[in-house]
Amino acid sequence: MEVKPPPGRPQPDSGRRRRRRGEEGHDPKEPEQLRKLFIGGLSFETTDDSLREHFEKWGTLTDCVVMRDPQTKRSRGFGFVTYSCVEEVDAAMCARPHKVDGRVVEPKRAVSREDSVKPGAHLTVKKIFVGGIKEDTEEYNLRDYFEKYGKIETIEVMEDRQSGKKRGFAFVTFDDHDTVDKIVVQKYHTINGHNCEVKKALSKQEMQSAGSQRGRGGGSGNFMGRGGNFGGGGNFGRGGNFGGRGGYGGGGGGSRGSYGGGDGGYNGFGGDGKFLIDV
Repeated sequence: MEVKPPPGRPQPDSGRRRRRRGEEGHDPKEPEQLRKLFIGGLSFETTDDSLREHFEKWGTLTDCVVMRDPQTKRSRGFGFVTYSCVEEVDAAMCARPHKVDGRVVEPKRAVSREDSVKPGAHLTVKKIFVGGIKEDTEEYNLRDYFEKYGKIETIEVMEDRQSGKKRGFAFVTFDDHDTVDKIVVQKYHTINGHNCEVKKALSKQEMQSAGSQRGRGGGSGNFMGRGGNFGGGGNFGRGGNFGGRGGYGGGGGGSRGSYGGGDGGYNGFGGDGKFLIDV
């Protein structure tokens, strides 16, 4: 049965979500969030069609949009593509670097609205923190579980320096930041029969950086303040939001910040307290 677009569907490049069905009767079983990529650093000339033309080489796109200012219709310099399955997302990420309309872009696994305000949500790291592991969990248990996601460089099961007793958490370092992004976008991980908390491992400096970026995100509420890009200076569009008003992930402009923030530590681990480790 042919799937027809609903009445009043926005025209291409309107800046609103644009959905297509890649196959008849296609009904994705995997959560949309796991099938979505954020594409940063887009040329202001890139359209929905040219973005789609590039990324559909790695699979069937069920959604493709370049985000635009609602008043001026000017590109905000980023967009989203959604594939029909996670395997296609993995294929696209394995094909990095990507160049769209003559410009090298930065694809990353999309962060949900809920997670976009967490400390360091959009920082690029290669290390994860694994909390809530039981005393009988050994390094090989962690390796057996996480090596299916990507190449592991190091595993550190933390122990008390005096007693040698395991402290209930570990760090795992990978060779690619995308492996970390893929792991943390999943909400639950069961390791050695126990539910564990997995999040990006941030050093004190990275936590401070995330907090300061939240502060600078005021004004326009975009990636790193007005006209800023991932590293400062010139892309990701004036007035564009990611975790701010009108962008991907609600919130009140810069009040909650585009890059998360927080006062330090692994917030939320073990209840309301903070779990700060210098890594």
